[in-house]
Amino acid sequence: MKRILLAIAMVFSTTILFAQQTTFPVNGSFDTRPGMFAFTNATIVVNANQTLSNATLLIKGQTIKAVGAGVAVPKGYVVVDLKGKFIYPSMVDAFSSYGITEAPAQARGFGGQRQSIFVSTKKGAYGWNEAIRPETYVKNIFSVDTKKADELRKAGFGSVNVISRDGIARGVSAAVSLNEGADNAVILKDQTAANYSFNKGTSSNDYPTSLMGSIALLRQTYYDAQWY
Repeated sequence: MKRILLAIAMVFSTTILFAQQTTFPVNGSFDTRPGMFAFTNATIVVNANQTLSNATLLIKGQTIKAVGAGVAVPKGYVVVDLKGKFIYPSMVDAFSSYGITEAPAQARGFGGQRQSIFVSTKKGAYGWNEAIRPETYVKNIFSVDTKKADELRKAGFGSVNVISRDGIARGVSAAVSLNEGADNAVILKDQTAANYSFNKGTSSNDYPTSLMGSIALLRQTYYDAQWY
């Protein structure tokens, strides 16, 4: 009898576990499709010593399932004909300012001859300190730089994560491809991460003037957010 009750309890617990997994709320658009693609008839550069002609690349989700000439395309894959195109591996620069204007170097850091300004001079509903810039979204200030993209591709990069390097709270970065095209067409993911620094950048505010001050400002910002 005890064994039967134990078995029932285990089945019940497992049912609850799987029920929780399948009904867990998804933050964003919910799509259960595996994303299966077959890129065919392409010239694929596997590595520095191996190049395949009229080859096929199979991708399922985020995994390369097969690559080679004469690879059969399984049922359910979306076929993309890349005749005359090249596929090659590349690196990703996870910390780049590609496509955006960097803050002037002379305005960064602590100290220096600054006028004593203790509140933000920005017009609008912003925080009191200009070094706190959570409203910055790279996707809104990004533009393709053809010359720089070519330099990065020649160095082996295929995509970059673009981060605004101004302020302590620096807003949201974006992942972009180094392809040539319209600004919106090369954005791979418009929100990749919230970014922070201890360097206040171009802020005209006198505060903070030290590393401890930067930490205190960040902490106070979170306290203010919780309060309001």
